Amino acid sequence: MEYYLFQSRKKEVDPRKERFRQYPTPPLCSPFSVTICATTHIFWRFRFSIQINTMEAGVRSDVCMDLGNGLANGQGKHPLFSFGVISDVQYADIPDGHSFLGVPRYYRHSILVLQRAVKNWNDHKNLNFVINFGDIVDGKCPKDQSLNAVKKVVSEFENFHGPVYHMIGNHCLYNLPRDKLLPLLKIPNHGDGCTHAYYDFSPTPGYRFVVLDGYDISAIGWPHDHPNRLEALKILSEKNPNSDKNSPEGLKGVDRRFVMFNGAVGNKQMEWLDNVLKDATNMKQKVIICCHVPLDPGATSKTTLLWNYDQVMDLIHRYDCVKVCLSGHNHQGGYSVDSRRVHHRVLDAALECTPGTNAFGYIDVYDNMLSLVGTDQMKSTKFSFDF
Repeated sequence: MEYYLFQSRKKEVDPRKERFRQYPTPPLCSPFSVTICATTHIFWRFRFSIQINTMEAGVRSDVCMDLGNGLANGQGKHPLFSFGVISDVQYADIPDGHSFLGVPRYYRHSILVLQRAVKNWNDHKNLNFVINFGDIVDGKCPKDQSLNAVKKVVSEFENFHGPVYHMIGNHCLYNLPRDKLLPLLKIPNHGDGCTHAYYDFSPTPGYRFVVLDGYDISAIGWPHDHPNRLEALKILSEKNPNSDKNSPEGLKGVDRRFVMFNGAVGNKQMEWLDNVLKDATNMKQKVIICCHVPLDPGATSKTTLLWNYDQVMDLIHRYDCVKVCLSGHNHQGGYSVDSRRVHHRVLDAALECTPGTNAFGYIDVYDNMLSLVGTDQMKSTKFSFDF
């Protein structure tokens, strides 16, 4: 992987003024090929334009981040609120291993990443809550250890001095069925006895978070005769000819998403989402969508997309209130802005941090932008709504 850094030549300056110059340090971008161009502006500000190209062929994301003094923090304004983020901890008390693609995975180290994240969030002192984007325990965790492993990771989250909001991922469901998992994660249901994992909340009057259940229609997590599982198996049978339904072999383009480790949003959840977005529009709220499975092919590998991402985004695009979609699942992370100028940010996985490195962050929320402040493998990103 090659990295290129081009910076304009510095002019000679008065040494007495040198101490007033602030040089923002561009983040390291190990999973990406990066081009950084810096130009000097008045008051010695720098604006960095960062172009990120994801490693998978055909996936491109262009990121422009204003990291100049006063720009990364909303022109010097205080945020309306801030919250911590982490994804894909996938802890297991087993030796290090590899993904199907040969990427190293550090199962025991990942909980240390979480511990450092919680300390960082608490030290910040101004974070209102934390969102975990799913997959807290890995599928390779021995099944006789699954319950205790989930409880152990949840207890680490509970060391944060504030609310923690969870969502389910495929690895969560490899370990525990929904009826056992959701109470441990304190995911609210809809009062009808169902074990659906979608909900919404509003930390301030002007913003609403919508947490989607990306495994509503899924071959994992439901009882064998459950209609949602049977519907998922029918989709896989029609869309994926491989005997191993986790394999995308032979599938082309976005059809590679039809694998068993992904899922879909069901009809009932779609109706709920429509009503939530309608209500948010009436209340003049900006909406942040959260889902373990990514919703835009420009931000992720084609094999890690929600099965019906196109239908979900068609619904979302009917409303101007949705500004950002956040997700996990694709461990290398990614970023895109779709045709309707909705920002999509896939968060990098804690699991694949080499020992001593991290992947977590926090997001400052302003009236017209969000600013993700990441650590190590999780790159800082600004999402501006000024179009």
